[in-house]
Amino acid sequence: MTGDQIAFVSVLVSAMAMFLWGRWRHDMVAMGALLVCVILGLVPAREAFAGFGHPAVITVASVLVLGYGLQIAGTVDELAKRFLPAAAGPTLSILALIGLAALLSGFMNNVGALALLMPIAIQMADKQNLPPGKVLMPLSFGSILGGMTTLIGTPPNLIVSGFRATTGTGGFAMFDFAPVGVSVAVIGVVFVGLIGWRLVPGRKQLDTGSFDSGTYFSEVRIVEGSKAVNKSLREVEQMMYDADAQIIGMVRRDIRISAPNPRRVLRDGDILVIEVEPESLSSALSSLGLELEGNVPAGTNGKGEEEGGEARQNGKEETPDDSSSDEKKNKEKARADDIVIQELVVMPNAALVNRSAAQIQLRTRYGINLLAISHGGRRSIKRLRSTLIEAGDVLLMQGIPEALSGFAAEFGCLPLAARDIRVPKKGQALTAALVMILAVGATALGLLPAAVSFAAGALAFVALGIVPIRSVYTAIDWPVIILLGAMLPVADAMASTGTADLISRFLLGTFAHGNAIGGLVVVLVVTMFLSDLMNNAATAAVMCPIAISTANQLGINADAFLMATAVGASCAFLTPIGHQNNTLILGPGGFRFGDYWRMGLTLEAIVVMVSVPMILWVWPI
Repeated sequence: MTGDQIAFVSVLVSAMAMFLWGRWRHDMVAMGALLVCVILGLVPAREAFAGFGHPAVITVASVLVLGYGLQIAGTVDELAKRFLPAAAGPTLSILALIGLAALLSGFMNNVGALALLMPIAIQMADKQNLPPGKVLMPLSFGSILGGMTTLIGTPPNLIVSGFRATTGTGGFAMFDFAPVGVSVAVIGVVFVGLIGWRLVPGRKQLDTGSFDSGTYFSEVRIVEGSKAVNKSLREVEQMMYDADAQIIGMVRRDIRISAPNPRRVLRDGDILVIEVEPESLSSALSSLGLELEGNVPAGTNGKGEEEGGEARQNGKEETPDDSSSDEKKNKEKARADDIVIQELVVMPNAALVNRSAAQIQLRTRYGINLLAISHGGRRSIKRLRSTLIEAGDVLLMQGIPEALSGFAAEFGCLPLAARDIRVPKKGQALTAALVMILAVGATALGLLPAAVSFAAGALAFVALGIVPIRSVYTAIDWPVIILLGAMLPVADAMASTGTADLISRFLLGTFAHGNAIGGLVVVLVVTMFLSDLMNNAATAAVMCPIAISTANQLGINADAFLMATAVGASCAFLTPIGHQNNTLILGPGGFRFGDYWRMGLTLEAIVVMVSVPMILWVWPI
């Protein structure tokens, strides 16, 4: 071994030990490894940060923005509503759920796909009388399997494609991963859906969220084109049952009816008072094409009337602030993209206690909409804007972050931890889907490079108002970006110092005995083993130079070995630390560290048995 090789192996072993130790975040370890390589002269200083301009890094960032846009636009909610069976047994329900997860993961970040479907999975477990983990672990594994089917499905695929480009044959195309990836994903999903979920230990749920605010009382308006128009109240209640929403009253022509006749026919403009779980609010709205009564431009009550009118009727006249002029309204309109939805809990002795939204002129004075109230289990509620707020109530409010924080400070409210509460705008689900299809199509047809196509799609999401400008950078998982940008130059140093050749000769001589198929299996299994212990993107970056070097020493095409690396890096099923998805379900599923291998070990064996013949068939060596 040369001095550079000894130095690089020392850095590599130290970095892998730090990855496994887990005391420092993966991005910090990767950046540390990069800087040490620069100091030791293994990476030229002028090329130290070249990885951050790599097409794979740009593509990953863009896909994260696109995935976030599909979430908040309600596209996934629409797919779930049409794809998942309304009434089925546990096996069919789990199979449909993980099939949808795999499909989504092919075109968006698989962590995002899991996060979107977790509330549905927990509801499904409750309806099927199953422990949550029996559904959550299959969901996690299904989303991981789906990620290996396309170029953008998971960061390792993009890294592998980038390394293929260094061999002079160009990167992999959008669906080059599909023949092998889809085969593995389909067989894996069928196994998990039919057999695998039965192997998952049935443990109690430890934690499902940060704060239980109970159910919300919300006002929803029946708008033109809604499925509820000309339906009886009984029919609408049945349609809302699947969204776990219950109608507790209605308003017609400003008259509240506390116990409406179930046979009453609903009309355009009627308002329903519903009781609904926070996470089910979006589903309740989209299922019938309803709109939140409070989700209207600030300054009106939904009918073009100022809230101050109701305040005067209550005998508490307050002169609207002069700042509610046309200039302020234009400013608010210009900042529409900054609007967020936030939960606020009313503290004891707060200035808001025993006052209503109308009395304080919430919209005209503060530019904030009250969308719903969690009223501490009390079901006696008037019109939302005239309901007196009490200590302990949780308010779902909409406005710009500065207005919400200022209001919370002035009136003694405490912002709660962020929750997955989305109110998609009408028509955005279809628009977001069309933009995503165009971006994928441009890449698949070779019209644009992946980085350019998906960056254009992300820009279109912002321009069309699907993703607010302020959310673009929060949608990107920056630790992943730092990890990729730092590890790519380190991986290049592995090749330039000859360390990759050294490791590949050791693997071939010790385990494969010079056999090409044996070498392919060794690369796949070693990659899969490392992916179970450390970040999958880092595993791909470490193993790609080894895969290419192994193929070169055997005198064969490197494509098969790079595809084996992609499959192995995507399959982390034995531990909760190998993939973010497995970590996310650890608490909600009540799992222990050793629970994953019971289904995961068999699944990894299936992956090897399916992927090796498919790789040899599609990418002959």
